[in-house]
Amino acid sequence: MAVKKSEAKTEMKPDDDLRAPEPEADVRMTIWEHLAELRGRLTRAAIGIAIGTIACWIYHEKLLHWLVIPYEVQWRARFPNLPVDLQGLAPQDAFVNYMQLSFTGGIVLAIPIVFYQLWAFISPGLYDREKKYIIPFVTFSTALFLSGVAFAYKVTFPFMFSYFLSLTGTVDGDANLILTSRPTMEFYVDLTTRMLLAFGAVFELPILITFLAIAGIVTPQQLLKFSRWAIILSFALGAVVTPGPEVSSQIAVSGALVALYFVSVGLAFILAPKKKKTTD
Repeated sequence: MAVKKSEAKTEMKPDDDLRAPEPEADVRMTIWEHLAELRGRLTRAAIGIAIGTIACWIYHEKLLHWLVIPYEVQWRARFPNLPVDLQGLAPQDAFVNYMQLSFTGGIVLAIPIVFYQLWAFISPGLYDREKKYIIPFVTFSTALFLSGVAFAYKVTFPFMFSYFLSLTGTVDGDANLILTSRPTMEFYVDLTTRMLLAFGAVFELPILITFLAIAGIVTPQQLLKFSRWAIILSFALGAVVTPGPEVSSQIAVSGALVALYFVSVGLAFILAPKKKKTTD
């Protein structure tokens, strides 16, 4: 019986079954095309941040009041009869600091857009099985960033301001020598907004380590072996970022960093590519 040409089996090369699928149909881009793509993604992210900044500017006074609450609570605990005072040293200070605060709020509001644009930029170099993680990546990254912001506001700020203000008052018991604190709006807004963004970035540790594991740069077993050093580094970093001898704040920050690291290890075990067993 004659075999139809369309039904004839095509000969498979020996290496065809071992070859991994190419990323996005093996689309190759020049360096200029990569730069153009990067510019487009950065532009979209910047537009999202700009819209968020405008939205926050509408509520800039409420944002400042929210930001000052941790300091105000600690101030009134020590100086109940004195008002909280944020000073401006130049006529434009209020405007500039309100803009900085609104810009920080804009970043926080637009962070899902920023993470989506980041994933969209790197996705052409990923395999199909990796592209399906876009929704979990954006959701988990956003949740981690917001958790870092909340941790700084709810945990770090109260400990930090409590210690700073404990250094004020009478000096060496001399009632005629009093050390007072009159922070400027510029220094307060700069300190707090930087810490909010810094903690948000630090809490992205699981995402970074997971990417390294998926790329095969590190293995879950290596991460597990490194865990003892990660714990030591976490406590060292916790001692640096938390001022004063107050131990509970250091434990809180260090404990959060240790927990983030072991979450990273768990994600690496789940998402890292499995090595295929070779048969002799």
